[in-house]
Amino acid sequence: MGNVCVMPDKVETAASPQGDGRATRWEDHKAERRSRILEAAMDAINEDGPDVGVQQIANRADVPRSVVYRIFTDRGDLDEQLRGRIIERLMADLAPTLTPEGTVGEAIARAVETYLRWIVEYPRLHQFLGTGSPSRRTTGSRVVTGTKTAIALQLSGLLATVLDTVAGNSDLAEALAFGLVGLVDASVNRWLSNPQSALGSDELAEFLEVSIWQVLHGNLARIGVTIDPSTPVSELQ
Repeated sequence: MGNVCVMPDKVETAASPQGDGRATRWEDHKAERRSRILEAAMDAINEDGPDVGVQQIANRADVPRSVVYRIFTDRGDLDEQLRGRIIERLMADLAPTLTPEGTVGEAIARAVETYLRWIVEYPRLHQFLGTGSPSRRTTGSRVVTGTKTAIALQLSGLLATVLDTVAGNSDLAEALAFGLVGLVDASVNRWLSNPQSALGSDELAEFLEVSIWQVLHGNLARIGVTIDPSTPVSELQ
């Protein structure tokens, strides 16, 4: 009777380092292409308007059109990720102003003027954030809604600190924050959508700064707190 070869019940195999390396390189390559396509899409919208097609974007990114649809599920996925990239660019400028410095009036002016300066420089990107393109209207973008909510919540936290300091009660903080964000958002969107508006960007900035101050001043006065635009922010924290 010959020798019997007994095979083990389970053969352990180690993952191939070479295979892992290929997967990592592919993911890096895919991420680089995604970034290149999103940057190309932003440039195309900024120059040609929000109704650019996938082929235009692919040409700018120097990739075949089919590659765009390998990276993104569909045009809706591309547009939503594009909104996220546009917001990253906006927040790089705006986020520092949400940590106020100087006087109350200076802090309000800095935030408003930074936001409007970005919008004047990139009006088509801002339009795309709000409504998409003429052929692909957008409502209820989770990225855009989430960003507005995040900004309002950050402002709410700041106002809560101020109200606790000056009034010992921060109940108004959230309502004030969301009201102010809504005021700015609605006013700016209407101004951008109405080319016949009598207001220039400087006049709109002045309107927003005065309106924000009046909302803050009126509500603080109602609970017995008096401040003025020259009050240092440091005294309120």
